[in-house]
Amino acid sequence: MNDESNEAGVLAVIVERMEEQRLPRALDLKAKVDQGGVLEDLDIDFLERVFTDCNELKPLLARHPEYQDLAAQMMSLYHAITSKALENEEKQG
Repeated sequence: MNDESNEAGVLAVIVERMEEQRLPRALDLKAKVDQGGVLEDLDIDFLERVFTDCNELKPLLARHPEYQDLAAQMMSLYHAITSKALENEEKQG
């Protein structure tokens, strides 16, 4: 298997994971914080894994700009979640 087809497979798995796991979980977290909730330890662990994965994927995304908008939209969603969660924590604290 050459590097190009290997990368295509990796990208397919990443997109599938995003659609089936990460986006639904992120949308649930967004709803939670939008309703005034705060992030629990498992939520924070999830976001930390996402941010770690994003950093590791930067070189791959640089080689595949067609996925950069999708990645940016997801990062914007994660930013909105963490910002609102911090705001909620401050209100409670």
